[in-house]
Amino acid sequence: MPRRRSSEREKNRAPGQRQLRVGEELRHLLADLLERGNMRDPDLRDATITVTSVDVSPDLRNATAFVMPLGGQDKERALTALRRAAPWFRARVSEKAGLRSAPDIRFEIDRTFDEADRIGALLRRPDVARDIKDD
Repeated sequence: MPRRRSSEREKNRAPGQRQLRVGEELRHLLADLLERGNMRDPDLRDATITVTSVDVSPDLRNATAFVMPLGGQDKERALTALRRAAPWFRARVSEKAGLRSAPDIRFEIDRTFDEADRIGALLRRPDVARDIKDD
């Protein structure tokens, strides 16, 4: 039986406590930076963006920040602006996080809200509602 590589094992493993703790710390730092609004980019300065979660790789070198603009409007414009400002965010996080090296930060739109809406719509369909209705 061939041995599995460590990268294959890491894909199937749940995040460790350190990953979760660092991810939550990064989420707070990013949310604080976005709340202050002292960025040069006008697309970010005037935007209200929520950082819903941050996933950190096992080696803590990469992080994916899941974000959602208020009301879900102008998602692509906000995402483009965040990606442009990623080096700035990394530098600010490096100053405040107390990590040996700051992770590279990637920004993605949080799709869980869309998925929750889709599931809610499915549950409201008459044929499904009839099946789950209490007698």
